[in-house]
Amino acid sequence: MAADDRLTRSEDDLARRLRDAHRRVRVLTLPQEQRARLARRLLTICDLAKHDLPRAAGRLDLFLLDLDALVSDTPSAGNIAEGD
Repeated sequence: MAADDRLTRSEDDLARRLRDAHRRVRVLTLPQEQRARLARRLLTICDLAKHDLPRAAGRLDLFLLDLDALVSDTPSAGNIAEGD
């Protein structure tokens, strides 16, 4: 039995969104200090998810909005095709 078999639907959804957020942060072309700050913020959300799932989901929503704004402000963001 896989560990994922024990997750509820909301836990599974949050886990997938956190994984995707980690991937997005990892591939950003930002100064190391800024990427590290984003990674620490994301790890804080992951830690919160262990204790308060709804609050972690809300914080992740805000994090993703900030991440979207950051990506759209970068000069290379115009080169990314829709849907990528």
